[in-house]
Amino acid sequence: MTTNLAQNNQKKSTPRTRLVSGIVLIIAGLAIVLLFGRNIQPGLQSTFGLTPQGDSNVIPIPDLVLPAQPAIYVLALVTIFLGAWQLARGIRSTNLLVGLVAFCYVAAFLVWAAMGRSMDLVGMMNTSLVRATPIALAALCGVVSERAAVVNIGIEGIMLLSAMTSVMLASLTHNLYLGLLAGMLTGMFVAALHAILVIQFRVDQIISGVAVNIVGAGASSFISNRYLQISNTLNNSGVFPNLAIPGLVKIPILGPVLFENNIMVYLMLILVAVTFVVLFYTRWGLRTRAVGEHPKAADTLGINVYMMRYVNVILGGMVAGMGGAYFTIGSVGRFDKLMTAGKGFIGLAAMIFGNWNPIGALGSSLIFGFADSLQIKMQILSIPIPTEFLQMAPYIVTIVVLAGLVGRVHTPAADGTPYIKQ
Repeated sequence: MTTNLAQNNQKKSTPRTRLVSGIVLIIAGLAIVLLFGRNIQPGLQSTFGLTPQGDSNVIPIPDLVLPAQPAIYVLALVTIFLGAWQLARGIRSTNLLVGLVAFCYVAAFLVWAAMGRSMDLVGMMNTSLVRATPIALAALCGVVSERAAVVNIGIEGIMLLSAMTSVMLASLTHNLYLGLLAGMLTGMFVAALHAILVIQFRVDQIISGVAVNIVGAGASSFISNRYLQISNTLNNSGVFPNLAIPGLVKIPILGPVLFENNIMVYLMLILVAVTFVVLFYTRWGLRTRAVGEHPKAADTLGINVYMMRYVNVILGGMVAGMGGAYFTIGSVGRFDKLMTAGKGFIGLAAMIFGNWNPIGALGSSLIFGFADSLQIKMQILSIPIPTEFLQMAPYIVTIVVLAGLVGRVHTPAADGTPYIKQ
């Protein structure tokens, strides 16, 4: 009887939800016209470069040139049409609907920002991937840990400590690969401490993660102020060079975006693929998911719940350590205090947005990376928006994503719950 009542309520609420979302989409389409379509001089064009300037490895293709005002009106009409379709028939896939509207808004903004000038679209796509790399690695850390039902919000602290140790060892040994190894080992060590606290001693997982963040921020800032800022010997490692993959780099658009990066970007992409396969197509992944969903049932079947959680948390720490190393030996070649700038927390948002799936986490990270890349590009183009608002873009996207996903994602059933073997 309760089930039937719930189903009836759901049927009654569906037309209302469709009506509200359809009206919101129509208003959103009108907003595109008001925000971006007004006060545009007729004849202005927006040019998007599809071949990076000075890159001789890529087969050149013509730039994409769009009439600014008509293009914005077309995108607004598409959004209004989606709203009307939602009112009349309803669109089954909410994700598809949100994705189309988001694309229309972003495209309209880019056309408005580039009117009368040229924007290197391929370069911005590549920057988005590069800036998404540490976020994706942080998200992967969260996926691996939370699929085994251990919450790790200490990713930010792990990344800070790993960034510091990686640049120090790389500077002393003049070997970037040893620096990367140091970052990974640091991440594993800190994650192991977190695992001992929450698995063995059943400390609240949120409190333990907060402690890791506080220790990571405090220790790295102290060492930076005391030693790294006054000694180039410890804080001048250099960075991994970009490696172009022969043949593939010549592919227009995709070549310079995917196949002309440093080794850490490639490692991130490989880790996403490997984690996805291991998590969903191997016995280890099945056991991990079983421990995260129903640890008592997994224990009854002979799975060592404690061991699975320990290993997954430590492996997640290794991935987060690689993400921390990216900030120094993969990006700028030196350590500055608090240089991760909240990317560990944004990685957790990407994990949730990606529904605890490695591929979804990568896609979500690309959204955040694009927001970060966009604010830099807007500053270069001198867009009439205050710099402070542009710098807020990645964090605003994080808040919007999390606010829109409350109650719509499937968290592992036992996530954050300590297991007591009986």
